[in-house]
Amino acid sequence: MTRRKIREAIYRLLFRVEFYPPDAYDEQVGLFFDSDSWSESATDEEREYVSSKFGRIVEKIPEIDAAVDSNSRNWTTSRMSKSDLAIIRLAVYEILHDDDIPTSVAINEAVELAKKYGQDSSGAFVNGVLAKFA
Repeated sequence: MTRRKIREAIYRLLFRVEFYPPDAYDEQVGLFFDSDSWSESATDEEREYVSSKFGRIVEKIPEIDAAVDSNSRNWTTSRMSKSDLAIIRLAVYEILHDDDIPTSVAINEAVELAKKYGQDSSGAFVNGVLAKFA
């Protein structure tokens, strides 16, 4: 499985954070693995990686959101679309806490996710927000 597919799975889990309370996250991970076509071809190692990274990102959401809010001009996380916010949270986590992922790769992958899952302007918006971290 490619890193891009793994990153997309993590994004799809992060998107759920906005719709469920924290005590439902484990259940949501289980439902994702049980019902999503992505998990049909995923190895146990890939599932563990996705689940573990999702958990680490969720723990850091307050820190990530504070960093985004302090670096975003005229935008706060509360005003961002849920899709863009999930993508930005993933990328900011990778920039700040994932040493094996170069900043440029985190930004590029985030822009690609935004183009796929966001609105027409999401790619440019995500790129602009993340450029502040580069």
